[in-house]
Amino acid sequence: MANNSLKSARQAKNDEFYTRFDDIQLELNHYRNQFRGKVVYCNCDDPAESAFADFFKLNFDYYELKKLICTRYAKSDLFLQFDKVRRIGYKLEITSKENCVKTDLVGGGDFRSQECIDLLQEADIVCTNPPFSLFREYVHQLMKYKKKFLIIGSINAITYKEFFPLIKENKVWSGYTKPKQFINPDGKIEKLGNVQWWTNLDTTKRHEELTLYETFTNDKYPTYTNYDAINVDKTVEIPKDFTGKMGVPISFLDKYNPDQFEIIGYSREVAKPISNFADEGTYVQGGPAFYIPDGDKFKRLYGRIIIKRKESE
Repeated sequence: MANNSLKSARQAKNDEFYTRFDDIQLELNHYRNQFRGKVVYCNCDDPAESAFADFFKLNFDYYELKKLICTRYAKSDLFLQFDKVRRIGYKLEITSKENCVKTDLVGGGDFRSQECIDLLQEADIVCTNPPFSLFREYVHQLMKYKKKFLIIGSINAITYKEFFPLIKENKVWSGYTKPKQFINPDGKIEKLGNVQWWTNLDTTKRHEELTLYETFTNDKYPTYTNYDAINVDKTVEIPKDFTGKMGVPISFLDKYNPDQFEIIGYSREVAKPISNFADEGTYVQGGPAFYIPDGDKFKRLYGRIIIKRKESE
């Protein structure tokens, strides 16, 4: 039900899910040293309402920030000037607890506007919960301007053709925590079970070696019918003595160490069609997928990340 809520929000372009202060603090606790002396930009955050703005204002000295910039997107506020109706956003710039300047923007404060891009170029780190419906475009902009970031997005972003290559090339990885509750504009709590932090700030967990216990057997680790790799149902079941290609669940990203494993691909981009398959409609409907033998039929699996162990030096 929670995943359906996120899907419905994306399809309806309902981006009004606000991050809770406690969830921001829980994640940001891991990055204090990386924020020291930096210009932080929250470019999807009303300074008067956003928990991101509240967090950085409250912790400005503790994180030893150089500057905080927050821009408000004027979704519905209208301003009449020279017989033209236009939206007015504003920015808040803080360089110390005593120096806080609020300034109207020329436009509505859309992160894609040139004045917001100019602010983006000034920033060292971007930290926010961007609109779910614009996640691809938002990340593309961050990569274009080579910005460090810590943002919230769907776990299923790995299925986006624009986003998965960033994971594969170790340009983006998962954060430490997964927010479960968000606040609607009416103040009600909305539970979303398919959301996490994405970042390109270094994390200690991505350098922790995953200890492997299981031993490979053909019975326990069947080979896919339509791709040359073995299936691993759980990250903890990755065999310690197998060096070939393996398909693992997307939850593997929480334990991914780029020094220990190499990401090769994702099932939706490498799975081959199965010929003479009576239920081939599910292949088209759900996108390409891996199958394993199941008696005289085939069992369709959820998305798999293809990995391979790196040989130790």
